[in-house]
Amino acid sequence: MDTPRTLTFVTALGRCAVVWSHAGIARVLLPVRWAQPGPAFEEAADVPPFVRLAIEGMVAVMAGGSPDLGSVPLDERGIDPFRRAVHAATRDIAPGTTRSYGEIARAIGRPDGARDVGAALARNPFPIIVPCHRVVAANGALTGFSAPGGLATKRRMLELEGAPGYGQQLLFG
Repeated sequence: MDTPRTLTFVTALGRCAVVWSHAGIARVLLPVRWAQPGPAFEEAADVPPFVRLAIEGMVAVMAGGSPDLGSVPLDERGIDPFRRAVHAATRDIAPGTTRSYGEIARAIGRPDGARDVGAALARNPFPIIVPCHRVVAANGALTGFSAPGGLATKRRMLELEGAPGYGQQLLFG
């Protein structure tokens, strides 16, 4: 039996948690008003290398870094092929940049599937690793973020990454 394990960790966004199995990262939990349950990464000794890579990468991304989290394995058992394709295309979005739901849909061969992409990302169990916060409306507007804090969290994540147009001070204007 594969018993999932959990660790919490601190990011610029707040205390997050990661759940993993032998197959990979099974879930990432963004900060909530109450403390995330589970032992702290900072105090853990026996952490698999892929979990350490995931946590250190997520901390770096939320600090404005741009580590490549593409090699972090995901436990996608039980996730349908369409959502897996959406996750894969979303993982290709570099930190500090955004893509539209339509661009993701076209990237996976579903040019009329922007709404389906949005629905798939609304159920994303791997935020930050599958950076759904980097997916915006065609006009750049922030839409549809189901994680704790909603659109305010999405905006904050884009600000932390330094995405143009989200939180930077204007020189003129």
